[in-house]
Amino acid sequence: MAQAFFGGVHPNDMKAATNEKAIEQLAAPAEVVIPMSMHIGAPCKPCVAVGDKVKIGQRIGEPGGFVSAPIHASVSGTVKAVEPRPFSMGGTMMSVVIENDFQDTVCEDIKPVDDPENLTPEQLVEIVKNAGIVGMGGATFPTHVKISSSLGKVDYVIINAAECEPYITGDHRAMLERPEQVIKGATLLAKCFGVDKVYIGVEANKQNAADTLNKTIAELKAPVVVEVLHTRYPQGAEKQLCQAVSGRQVPSGKLPADAGCCIFNLNTTCAIYKAVYTGMPVVRKVVTVSGSGVIEPKNLECPIGTPITNLFDACGGLKDETYKLIMGGPMMGLAQYDINVTVGKGSGAMLAFAGDEEKYVEDPQCIRCGKCVGVCPIRLEPVFMYKYLMKGDWETWRDQFHGMDCIECGACTYTCPARLPLTHAFRMGKQQVNNARMKAKAEADAKAAAEKAAAEKKEA
Repeated sequence: MAQAFFGGVHPNDMKAATNEKAIEQLAAPAEVVIPMSMHIGAPCKPCVAVGDKVKIGQRIGEPGGFVSAPIHASVSGTVKAVEPRPFSMGGTMMSVVIENDFQDTVCEDIKPVDDPENLTPEQLVEIVKNAGIVGMGGATFPTHVKISSSLGKVDYVIINAAECEPYITGDHRAMLERPEQVIKGATLLAKCFGVDKVYIGVEANKQNAADTLNKTIAELKAPVVVEVLHTRYPQGAEKQLCQAVSGRQVPSGKLPADAGCCIFNLNTTCAIYKAVYTGMPVVRKVVTVSGSGVIEPKNLECPIGTPITNLFDACGGLKDETYKLIMGGPMMGLAQYDINVTVGKGSGAMLAFAGDEEKYVEDPQCIRCGKCVGVCPIRLEPVFMYKYLMKGDWETWRDQFHGMDCIECGACTYTCPARLPLTHAFRMGKQQVNNARMKAKAEADAKAAAEKAAAEKKEA
């Protein structure tokens, strides 16, 4: 039975523009730009060179470490460049640019698994790893790491189909149009973890999707249960979904696995299905293109590396008064300053705003109403966190007010009547903490190296 989690807000879901529009296949562009970092962890190292011929599904990026995931060509053609290109997370990122030959030639290595019903957990982990599957809801944590680190520790496996951010409807459409992929992917996870049931958390505003999944579950006699949840943001955050479905709370600084739960995004689950039953790695992504600046909002499936301008062109273009582009949802997405960025594994939406979605004040002043405290799902105190960051005291922000626990959901910013840039401030605070940690590590390494050199000199 669905549980309640602390805090949260109820923004207008703004899904009506696309929730009844089927996923359309976007024609592959003449050129794709595939960044070598589409996951949390070390970037991949390009394993192709300019002039190389590549095929769909061929590996073009080797993992940079254990917490990393390989990257594959999304079109067939010729490698045109291997160089830094504009990146959706800011700045530039080493990317592989492929000139499309429009032959759609698939790599010979792409083959379905011979006996998918009898895969061992270790075999599934290896398949997921080789397919480059990550958290495709936006978190982009490598899925093979999540599975391997949770085996034997969890008794609750949950599929995140909450899709609680406004505007985004790609998961909703996938449940309606591709329920077999969802249920068979969930069944693979049930066998992998050795659990009797896998739970799919679906918000109540997608009841037709829940009905479609239940029909497929009955047809396949699958060990899957659909849990219809109250509609509230940020229901799709891991810790909140864990509590909503299982009733368990994840301790501060811990992961859902520490509460016996493992959570997978719905698109990640479909990617697992494809990797096992077709052999195809992650080479395409469903993206919701919406917002008041889009002439004809749509749900589009496109090759990884597709320029965002192609998405907008497929939707009739942008209105003249468009002033802001956001990759992701309006609560947690990132504003884009360069229209040359491309679609990645975690790109769930591209939004364009031309109306009054954004409201700013020139000199925001906190009125100490406490609304931000009431909606924070992590039970933090944003009003005081912001105060200390503005004073430059990030250590108190980190230690006394547990700033690093912030999940950057944006609920506090949404509800703030003074329109303080709370979430942005907390992101900057995390960056300050990380910068200080890296500086301290560099100084410690330099000191150790100097001491070692001095000791060697003395011995000599």
